[in-house]
Amino acid sequence: MSPTPPPVPYFFHRLRLAYSGLHPERIHTLVKASDPVEAVRKIETGRVRVSAAAREAVGVAAEQRMQELASSGVSVTLLGADSYPPWLAAIPDPPDLLFVRGVLPTAPGVAVVGSRRATRYGINLAKAIGAAAGRRDAVVVSGLARGIDGAAHWGVVEAGGRGVAVLGCGLDRWYPVSHRRLGEALLENGGGVVTEYPPGTVPEPWRFPVRNRIITGLSRVVLVVEAAADGGALISARLGLEQGREVLAVPGDIDRVTSRGCNELIRDGAMPVLGTADVLDLLEQEGIINPSGVGRRESGPADAKGGLEEAIGEAGATLEVLAERMGWPLTRLLVSVGELESEGRVTRDGGVIRLRMEHGRNG
Repeated sequence: MSPTPPPVPYFFHRLRLAYSGLHPERIHTLVKASDPVEAVRKIETGRVRVSAAAREAVGVAAEQRMQELASSGVSVTLLGADSYPPWLAAIPDPPDLLFVRGVLPTAPGVAVVGSRRATRYGINLAKAIGAAAGRRDAVVVSGLARGIDGAAHWGVVEAGGRGVAVLGCGLDRWYPVSHRRLGEALLENGGGVVTEYPPGTVPEPWRFPVRNRIITGLSRVVLVVEAAADGGALISARLGLEQGREVLAVPGDIDRVTSRGCNELIRDGAMPVLGTADVLDLLEQEGIINPSGVGRRESGPADAKGGLEEAIGEAGATLEVLAERMGWPLTRLLVSVGELESEGRVTRDGGVIRLRMEHGRNG
């Protein structure tokens, strides 16, 4: 059972603390010692020593922060709220505040992680696994990094599936910058981008190992495709084991640097993966996907584009209106609208979806 949502003053002061730039563990320690209200008071009065920049950031009213977040399309969920993912809430050290774009899943997904310096073999396999999981409507979770992370999510996007990217920085920037389009595609497909760091937070190296617990916390299965013996993916594997997740690894040549971490995981008891079928079989066993594709979104966005364009009409329509007209869940609708938008067939004017003139029924 999820904890009861705390009162509004708690949330507002916890939000102010998030903007301090302090390490999440230090914020947690300050909150645990009393509560966010007292922690903010101690920072403001100098009883807790922080930088001048941190003190100034904490001094900004929560109402102003909420307005800034709303204007930039970022939502906030607090541990204990209905919108907070229950699987993440159950780990030993869940973040008590999450900043979100898009949609967070309520069911656990599969984390696909690995080396940034992956081989072509690893890239191709990660992409194939991401696509296979996406086609079966499993949520693929990763860190949007170069290499294995990005390949898995590109596979999801190209299959029309859903993915969640966990960032080690604020949602006002993409890291790496080259994966901005990938992150936007995840959102267009009905997925999400999440972080425990507020907008304005830069991607400093120490933030990434900390965020890995969120990647594994959102997942039931953790798959390591390629990893060096001291790579960040092994941090995720260790966290997954501590959280009670199923950990899988792809074996590789014993003299290949990016295979050593995976081979050691298998030696120590991780399940070896010899292809996409192994991953799908385990996802079925764990109840993440239904057997034999049952429950998969068989009718993809491309199958009903004409009907969706008819529903949009010459006057345009909001997502809420379209969901009612089509009788579709919002997730499927977001996927379909995102595909039409990427093809240049529709545009978004504020909250209204409109047909481009050259694709209109009379155009």
